[in-house]
Amino acid sequence: MSVSAHADARVTAEIIDGVLALTLYNPGKRNALTWTMYEQLGEHLSSAASMPDLRAITITGGGDEGFAAGTDIAQFHDFSGAADGLEYEHRTGRLLSGLLQVPVPTIAVVSGAAVGGGLAIAACCDLIVAERGARFGAPIARTLGNCLPSPVVARLVRTMGRAWTTTMLLTARTVPAEDLAPTGFVNVLAEEGELPTAIERVLRGLRASAPLTLRAVKQTLQRLDPAVADNDDLLALCYGSADFREGVAAFTEKRRPEWKGN
Repeated sequence: MSVSAHADARVTAEIIDGVLALTLYNPGKRNALTWTMYEQLGEHLSSAASMPDLRAITITGGGDEGFAAGTDIAQFHDFSGAADGLEYEHRTGRLLSGLLQVPVPTIAVVSGAAVGGGLAIAACCDLIVAERGARFGAPIARTLGNCLPSPVVARLVRTMGRAWTTTMLLTARTVPAEDLAPTGFVNVLAEEGELPTAIERVLRGLRASAPLTLRAVKQTLQRLDPAVADNDDLLALCYGSADFREGVAAFTEKRRPEWKGN
């Protein structure tokens, strides 16, 4: 697979009062993630383990383009079959696993859309602080014709419930933060324009908490999560299909895909 040449796409990192602030940038593409951005995000998360004074990590979308509109679809043109789709899902799966295993609390700070890969990243954070009007979803049944890996679906079921996960994925809906707050998927719902105040309130509480207790809570919760069987056969079925190639072409050409079921 080739690497996207979008020069402005990047993930920046800054340490602010013991908090590693990561920002997703892809101007003009609603912060959709390129291969390079995924790699940079993974590198930043890996480096967190060697930061002894780190208290938390935040992940935010840059500018006014929302959190992240999934993966940059232009990159899927390089896929030649199911093997490429599996490699992509395994690669992002390792990133998400690394995000889950970060020893300190992780917080997704969401305004605008958190879709596809953006939804997966937010769901794998310990907390989601979202602005009213932010939207979450994975409308792949309507757009690309691919499939989510089972660990991501399992995480969604555990955090927002089976009913909302089923509704979101089967109807290809993007769901507003205010609908998901009662499920506990969105932990803190901020009014419009109040997102910085809301996240600072959360960080203030984390900075005042015992670091070892927070780490112990994270590890305890991880140990309670049941093992999840993979769905590589279903991923290969979708990524190797003519429908997936049609979905990518239709998305790029800004037209409605014509699904054939093969």
